[in-house]
Parts: sequence; structure tokens; C-alpha cells
Amino acid sequence: MPKPITVLCADDHPLMREAIASTIRQQADMILVAAAGNGDEAIIAYRQHKPDVTLMDLQMPVMNGILATEAIIREFPLARIVILTTFSGDIQATRALRVGAMGYLLKGTLRMDLIATIRRVHTGQHYIPPQIAQEIASHVGDNELSLRELEVLRNAALGGSNKAVAEVLGLSEDTVKGHMRNVLAKLGATDRMGAVMIAIRRGYLEG
Repeated sequence: MPKPITVLCADDHPLMREAIASTIRQQADMILVAAAGNGDEAIIAYRQHKPDVTLMDLQMPVMNGILATEAIIREFPLARIVILTTFSGDIQATRALRVGAMGYLLKGTLRMDLIATIRRVHTGQHYIPPQIAQEIASHVGDNELSLRELEVLRNAALGGSNKAVAEVLGLSEDTVKGHMRNVLAKLGATDRMGAVMIAIRRGYLEG
């Protein structure tokens, strides 16, 4: 018998971990060797088990999935990691691939795609859902929002005026206005509300 594919699952939701574990248990060629509830635990579990494939939730407490993926691949360059997420935008997917993830799966499609993706990634292939690949392609060459621009947009999304955002971030009102102009230009939006909606769709902000 060939050696089964060993899998590590990192997700902060117990029900999601159990659902994934149940699916893997039904596969004769796979075995779940460990589970983790946050990014720190995922790194520790990876060091201990060195699984063939790691399933990594994007949003987790303590350390998120992208930072955990980056840390694991820095230490284990051959690690094969699949990001699991509810975000269908291009930004988080691009960041995940940039740090070395080999797959990116939407949680809504796990029932159909999980097992095939594990097998594909185990053989060294990448997998990105077609709709996300299309989103990434449509924004190739776009300038990403800087951390400061993202801070300005996040505070503006809460309803803050330029003056209020400036006070929160310790900036001048003119500086905030400049950052907001950059945000609108980079996102192709005509106003704040449009910028917020585009940012949520693309994965800059949570909905």
C-alpha cells in the first residue's frame, strides 16, 4: 500500500475542523495527523508532524493564516499549504500565493473541492478557484493600498470624517485627504462608500 497523504488542519472553528476530519477519514489514501486552532498552534504542529499537506484557515486568532504560512515556509521551504477562506476577493489570495501557499480554497466549496485539491497539491500542483484566478488576473498591475491608506479607509468605513480620522491616526486633516484621494484612485472608486464596497469585495476589509 502506498504511504497515505498526511494532513494538518488549522482552523479556529471546532465544527469546521471536525467536518474536515470526517471528510479525510473517509479517504483510504489520507490521514489527519494533527489539528490546530490558531496560527501559533499550526506552526508547532507542523514542526512536530511535518505533514504532506496543511490546510490553513485565513482568519484565526493569535496569528492569521498568511503569517503562519509565511513562518512555516520560511522554516520548511517545501511545505505544501492550502489556504481556506470565506473571502473570494483577489487581495488575500495574492498575498497567500506571494508567501508560498500552493492552494486557495473557498470554504463554501470544500465539499466539492477539498479532497481533489489535497491530492493535487500533494503532487506539487497549485490550485486556485477559477473565479479567484479571474479576479487576480483582472487586477494585475494594480497598486495595492498601503498600510496607512488601509488604516484611513478602515476608519472612514466606520463613518469618521477626515477630521475624525486624522485625530484617531495622529495625522493632519490634509494628510488624510491625500491618502483618501490615493485610495479612490487605486480602487477606481468615485466616493468613500464606493471605495469601502470595492475594498470589501476585493478582500481588503471584512464585510
